[in-house]
Amino acid sequence: MLTAIVDYDSGNLHSAHKAFERMARETNAGDVIVTSDPETVLKADRVVLPGDGAFPACRKALFDHKGIFEAIEEVVLQRARPFMGICIGMQMLATRGLEYEDTPGFDWIKGSVRKITPTEAALRVPHMGWNTLEIEHEHPLFSGVTHGKHCYFVHSYHFEVDNLSERLASTDHGGKITAVVGRDTLVGVQFHPEKSQDTGLRMIANFLTWRP
Repeated sequence: MLTAIVDYDSGNLHSAHKAFERMARETNAGDVIVTSDPETVLKADRVVLPGDGAFPACRKALFDHKGIFEAIEEVVLQRARPFMGICIGMQMLATRGLEYEDTPGFDWIKGSVRKITPTEAALRVPHMGWNTLEIEHEHPLFSGVTHGKHCYFVHSYHFEVDNLSERLASTDHGGKITAVVGRDTLVGVQFHPEKSQDTGLRMIANFLTWRP
């Protein structure tokens, strides 16, 4: 079994790599590698797409790596292998992002990525730090994870999904903010599971052992 964490020069992948490696060892889930090679992605049994920074810059960086998106699309949509997007990697599943400019996403989960606008003036943007998880739909990703567990968020834009059945969990920051999306073999998390201590590690383990 091989899990590929896609490296497209969008953020420091060291902590994510170490967290996935640790949980792969604990769950006997095989090897975890960081790669920017399309051929390696095509061989993967699972794909993880992280991302830090602005939506347009991350999308451009991904598509500047020739063949990498096509490999991800082949593995995930055609071969139905499990996929996890993290932070901007989750947001890129959307139809479009509205950070700085209207930018097309993958359109794998319908919706738009918009600026967070809290209803309470005291709440700041970016939404940064620990916040609770409200599970809205059961999913294998949440095995052993209960309502109210804390995860670590750092973002100024959030994913407004068109179909609420695809919003698996949310958090509150002066209004509902999508925390987890999913359908079929896709999941995406807005928070950083590798920085979310036991809850995040449990969700990584659940992803690595998920058999959709």
